[in-house]
Amino acid sequence: MDGQTNGGRNHAHDPETIAFIRQMLGELRVMAEQQRCFMLCYLIEMAYVEAGDIQLGVKPSDIIRKKTDQSGRMTG
Repeated sequence: MDGQTNGGRNHAHDPETIAFIRQMLGELRVMAEQQRCFMLCYLIEMAYVEAGDIQLGVKPSDIIRKKTDQSGRMTG
């Protein structure tokens, strides 16, 4: 996990593996859509977006930090 601790060790993401996962998710989404499994499409799409964020180096903590004001409260 890029910059995140997992069991006391830091792990970097393999860009090729993340790209492969993202590609497979795209293909799975098309298959789910053809089967009219719309909730599954949505969940796969969220994983696809997350994989893209990982490729770009965007971390969930970065997103939360951008939404947090000086007082530590979430902003809308």
